[in-house]
Amino acid sequence: MCKGLAALPHSCLERAKEIKIKLGILLQKPESAVDLVIPYNEKPEKPVKTQKPSLDEALQWRDSLDKVLQNNYGLVSFKSFLKSEFSEENLEFWMACEDYKKIKSPVKMAEKAKKIYEEFIQSEAPKEVNIDHFTKEITMKNLVEPSPSSFDVAQKRIYALMEKDSLPRFVRSEFYQEFIK
Repeated sequence: MCKGLAALPHSCLERAKEIKIKLGILLQKPESAVDLVIPYNEKPEKPVKTQKPSLDEALQWRDSLDKVLQNNYGLVSFKSFLKSEFSEENLEFWMACEDYKKIKSPVKMAEKAKKIYEEFIQSEAPKEVNIDHFTKEITMKNLVEPSPSSFDVAQKRIYALMEKDSLPRFVRSEFYQEFIK
C-alpha cells in the first residue's frame, strides 16, 4: 500500500502520475469558444412512436434483453420498471454508451466521455454503476484517448448484469405481465 510521499515505491509513484494525467485529460477545458456555444445535441430527437408489441414479440423478451432494448415499447417499459425499483442507472449508462458510439467529432466525443465518466463511472458519481475495479481501471485507461470503444468493457459488464438480474425481475413484474395477457 502507498504511504507517505517520501516512502512511495517507484511503481506507486508512477501509478499516481498516470492517474493524475488521465484525470487531467478528462477535466480539460474546450479548445475554442465555438465548443462552448454549440450544444452536444444539435438536432432535437423526434419523439419515438411506440407501438404496442404483438404477443409474439413480447414473449421473445423473456429470453433476450436485446429484443427488449430493440423494441421501443419494450425499452420504455423496461425503463419504467427499473425506475420503479430505483435501479435505472444501468440502463441509462448503457443508453449513454450507445449514444456515445455515434459521435463523430473528437471534441464532442471527449466532452461526452467526460460526462459519462462523471455521471456513471467515477466513485460517488450521482448514478454510479456497479462495476468492478478492474473494469473501472480499463475504462479509465481507454479514456486517455477517447474512441467509440472507450466504454465497451464497462458497457458489456452492465449489459450482462441487466441480462442476468434485471431482465428476470422485469419478466416477473406487472410491467411485463400486462403484455402477455
